[in-house]
Amino acid sequence: MENINTLQESEDQDLYEHLNIVVDKGQSLLRIDKFLMHRVENASRSRIQNAIEAENVLVNKKPVKSSYKIKPADEISIVFPHPPRDTEVYPEDIPIDIVYEDQDLLIVNKSAGMVVHPGFNNYTGTLVNALAFHFEQLPHLPGNEGRPGLVHRIDKDTSGLLLISKNEITMTKLAKQFFDHSITRKYIALAWGDIAENGTVTGYIGRSAKNRIIMDNYDDEEKGKWSVTHYTVLERLGYVTLISCQLETGRTHQIRAHMKHIGHPLFNDANYGGDKILKGTTFNKYKQFVQNCFNILPRQALHAQTLGFIHPTTRTYMEFEAPLPADFDEALSKWRNYIVQAPE
Repeated sequence: MENINTLQESEDQDLYEHLNIVVDKGQSLLRIDKFLMHRVENASRSRIQNAIEAENVLVNKKPVKSSYKIKPADEISIVFPHPPRDTEVYPEDIPIDIVYEDQDLLIVNKSAGMVVHPGFNNYTGTLVNALAFHFEQLPHLPGNEGRPGLVHRIDKDTSGLLLISKNEITMTKLAKQFFDHSITRKYIALAWGDIAENGTVTGYIGRSAKNRIIMDNYDDEEKGKWSVTHYTVLERLGYVTLISCQLETGRTHQIRAHMKHIGHPLFNDANYGGDKILKGTTFNKYKQFVQNCFNILPRQALHAQTLGFIHPTTRTYMEFEAPLPADFDEALSKWRNYIVQAPE
């Protein structure tokens, strides 16, 4: 029997899978598409051929065509996008901010507070419900059953750009770019503390042993998945710092967990301790100022500002930028005013 290993990697660890197959020494010559149809669970012929066309199927580290005939001891590597697990998505007429759209994909500027995909306790009111309504107004597209294809996700209370595929081949090609970490993703964040200089946080991100709803950064590869965040100081505001974070990997809560790990939790990030006054003075006036900022920005100060990728059809690089939403911008303005007025 072939040796088959499955690896799932993504922000939510269920958007695409990576399969490695070592062909058995007794295997006779056979077209790779036919071979994979019988070796990969729940893989239709179109799904396999789309993966081959997108160059997501490698044999001995090189892309091949559907007509390639596998040989004994060939090493096959495949990246598949996962379809949504939910069997029913109800279209809802919910306003969404579509930044860009063509026949293959669209870019959405998600508002804070909106859940991306239906799940436990969030079966309606999600971005996917809104997209399902939007897609009902479009021609039926083979391969996606009229539903938008999530290529990645951002947290409920994080605002910013999301990339959505409109057909299977586009989803397959984009999933490969995410898997290869070639997508450009930059976030703007407000973090507690005076961050001295630019830096990089690395480690293995996995579920916290003490609190399963948050992630921890570990040194042990057995406890999580490798993660890399590069951060750049944009503006120092006394007790908080405005930073830009560029993701090299995309793990669940990656920026939030990494900034907490280095002692600079994101401003008003309740799950990671940022909803307390971590830096500053003991004066009541200051405490009231911070509370006012919390009220203005009632969520973690994190915005997915920049998204860049190679368009699967045109092969050209595209980059989009979303301005700071009103709540983040207003809280930031208050901090700037506070620093100007603060005594030396």
